Formats: sequence, structure tokens, C-alpha cells
Amino acid sequence: MKFSRLLILSFFSLQASLGYGQTLANYQKTSGIAGSLLSVGSDTLAGMMTLWVEEFNRLYPNVNAQVQASGSSTAPPALTEGTAQFGPMSRPMRNREMEAFERTYGYKPTELRVAIDAIGLFVHRDNPIEGLNFTQLDSIFSSTLRCGASQSVENWSQLGLSFPWAKRRMQLFGRNSVSGTYGYFKQHALCSGDFKANVNEQPGSASVVQAVASSINTLGYSGVGYRVSGVRLIPIARQGSDYVYPTHDNILSGRYPLSRYLYVYINKHPSHPLTPVEREFIRFIFSQQGQALVSKDGYLPISAELAEQELIKVGIQ
Repeated sequence: MKFSRLLILSFFSLQASLGYGQTLANYQKTSGIAGSLLSVGSDTLAGMMTLWVEEFNRLYPNVNAQVQASGSSTAPPALTEGTAQFGPMSRPMRNREMEAFERTYGYKPTELRVAIDAIGLFVHRDNPIEGLNFTQLDSIFSSTLRCGASQSVENWSQLGLSFPWAKRRMQLFGRNSVSGTYGYFKQHALCSGDFKANVNEQPGSASVVQAVASSINTLGYSGVGYRVSGVRLIPIARQGSDYVYPTHDNILSGRYPLSRYLYVYINKHPSHPLTPVEREFIRFIFSQQGQALVSKDGYLPISAELAEQELIKVGIQ
């Protein structure tokens, strides 16, 4: 279960403050929509997909919609095998995943950017660490030290913390290998290096942050939308100590080093239209109502301009 978010502005105040999403279409219900929708993929997008599905089902009671969230890596095979119509992912699909789909259908899956997120570094709320840079993250989480780290960091004294922190060994938490968050953090924060064996892998984003809150010597990475009261979200820097917090402006501008798009992939034949239920669900995602639920779930909604670009990809004007 998610608790109160870091990104707490309402959708409409966010529009006003950033000039963002001001012309997103208001979703208008249509008639005759029925059928089934199955989403298989990212845990990071689980809450968002569930909110979309619940509201869509309220509009269209004859639609049977389900959300399965086991990790981003489960989305491509579900789309390829035809067992799901929607594949939410917190990372772009890899070349080999694209190729497997294309071998089956003769065309690539369609990528839709549906929201903006950031990966945050969480410590226990009493931890006084000022911030961390990529070299330090490499030395803490990686066994291969590819981002400029010269030695492994195992305890808080190596980062300059004094008593009572000096002798405290770090307890590390992160996502499991099927997660897009795992892959994104590995690629960007660890320069594609390998994780240490003592990084405790968690099956969900919320469980990472809850684990960090449970003990004073912890450090973990997860989506910033999963912040709880027992943790502190710390700023990060690519180099040195020019730390950047994951604020709205910093995420949208890309100044925060670990910001990213969130995606939904679908099987859209280049010359065939979507089914009515698929078309309306996508229209809903990119509407004012759909993007308001993005904000409600703790993420940043996309702009009207980007929404228009994504709708054109699937033949919706």
C-alpha cells in the first residue's frame, strides 16, 4: 500500500504552476464499449494502472479489466504471447524483447509514454547523510566499480558520518531483477555494473521503502512516489556535492539525474485499428481524467503536446 507522496500537488494546481497539461482533452464517454482488458508488467505502474482500470470500469461496467504486476520484464513476453493487451514498463523495452515480438508479428510493439517518474535514494529518517553522488552509489551498491569508485563502501563511517553511525554497517535494499527500476538503476547509477550480493532484493517498490524505514542503518532505491513517514529522501549528484532533490521542476527538466518516463506497450498492427475497448482505454489514459490519476498516484503527468504525439502513434486524433 502506498502512503502520502513526495509529489503532493494536485493535478490541476500542477497544471497552473508549470503550465503543464493545460489542453489535455476531457474524456467523453462513448457507447457500446465492452470486452476484456489485461495488463501484465511493471510493479512501479501497478497503482497507476489499477486507478485507470477502476475508473474506466466505472465508466464502462461491461468491461472486465485486470492488472497483474510482477515486474517490467514480464510485459514483453505477455504481449508477444498474446496473453495481455497492455504491457506497462518502467524502462524502455530492450532490443532482444523487441526482436522476439517482431519475429512473432512482423512489426514492433508500440511504445506509449504515459507518465514521468524518478528513482529516489531513501535512508532512515534519523540518518544525517547530506546526499550521495554516482561514484558513492557505485561504491555502495556495485561489486564491479565502473562509475569511478576506487574502493567498496561497507559502512557509514566511510562516508564521513561520526558516532553513533561510524561502526554501523550498511543494510542495502533494492528491486529484484525482473524490475525495470532495477535495470534503470543498474544502467544509470552503476554504469551497468553488477550489484553486490548483499543488496536485499524486494519484489515491490513499496516493500523497499518500508524495509528502509524498519532499521536505522539502511539505504535503498525505489520510485520517489513510494515515500513513507519513516524514511528520508536524499538528494543526489552526478559528481561532487552539487546535490539535486527530485522536485517537480528538477524531474521535468531532467536536472535530477535519475528521472525517467514510464511506458505502456501495446500490440498495434500498423494497418489495423485498435479494438474499441483498447482505443477508449488509451484515450482515457491521455485525457485530463487519466493524467489526474497519474498525479494522484504520486507521479508527474505528461504534457498535452506529448499526449497528442502518443495518440497519433495508435491512430487516435
